[in-house]
Amino acid sequence: MRTRLLALPVVAALSLATVTTAARGSVQDLSPGSVRGSVASASVRGVVASVPATGFVAPVSVRDSVTPASVQASPLSSVRRTTAAPVGPACKSLPSSGRGSLADLGRLRVDTAAAHEPDLSTFYSAIEAAGLTGKLNSAKDITVFAPTNEAFDKLGKRKLGKLQKDKAALTKILTYHVVQGRKTPADLKKGDFTTLEGGKLTTKGSGDKIKVDGAKVLCGDIQTRNANLYLVDSVLTPKG
Repeated sequence: MRTRLLALPVVAALSLATVTTAARGSVQDLSPGSVRGSVASASVRGVVASVPATGFVAPVSVRDSVTPASVQASPLSSVRRTTAAPVGPACKSLPSSGRGSLADLGRLRVDTAAAHEPDLSTFYSAIEAAGLTGKLNSAKDITVFAPTNEAFDKLGKRKLGKLQKDKAALTKILTYHVVQGRKTPADLKKGDFTTLEGGKLTTKGSGDKIKVDGAKVLCGDIQTRNANLYLVDSVLTPKG
């Protein structure tokens, strides 16, 4: 009876005779030891390996026959990669759930994610004023160093107001905050990166002490749908 329970779903989905013969000749001994040892490690993995194009994984009815390790090893078991927690002294202020949480930001494209983060409301408004919303949201795998509201306040009301009215100057500054590729904290330990504006910015440090052109990373390596997001405490200025 246990043999039939194990074989039935696999036969229905993919024809056990063909798959298991290719994987390990045949499955004869279905004692508790052999089910866990041979079927879980050979037959079931053989089934998964044989159908990557369809994305279908045959169900297994034997309890505990497939270990968590074998499931995690399958490329079909996870759609998105797992990442370490964000770094920076201000990360603790992120909400644990709902709007602005890591889960919420992770499903959004970067400009929309900025709109969900209260500390980036000025940055979001600047992106809209510069007409960069579509460009950032359609970009693939980028890193954005986003100045917080307090960072923009450091410029002073007069300078900020003037900048917001000068679309060319605003675009130049904002695109200087964007680099190609999803940069992790390890990449920023000591790096030089060409920005979307064309200039180069430098990074150094690790953990809670990462700096970008001298600006401190308050919370970084936040995963959005198309970018890694770093909140910085100063507006970066293109060199030259």
